[in-house]
Amino acid sequence: MSEQKGHDELKDYAGGWIMEKKGTDFPLFLKLAFPVIGLACTAYIVMQMWGDKDHATRGKFVRQFLDATHTSPALQYTVAALALIYVIIMVVFTVRTFKED
Repeated sequence: MSEQKGHDELKDYAGGWIMEKKGTDFPLFLKLAFPVIGLACTAYIVMQMWGDKDHATRGKFVRQFLDATHTSPALQYTVAALALIYVIIMVVFTVRTFKED
């Protein structure tokens, strides 16, 4: 009887692959880690847009590659903006409290 009561307090997602206790919230370290990782990825996209063209040994090859491929900064800024929008949506989702029925 007590097992049935404990099972009723669990909420499952993805057909039972992910389960949580009702009324629990995201752990604090996830609330902090996901935005930090997302912002770091967005910054990496912008900072490495042109590669290591000023590097001592491989800079010459990176510049040749950029000249040959005509890298599009507009596309990379668009991807970085989409990544930043995703981080903002994720932060809003994690700080919002949901009311369970």
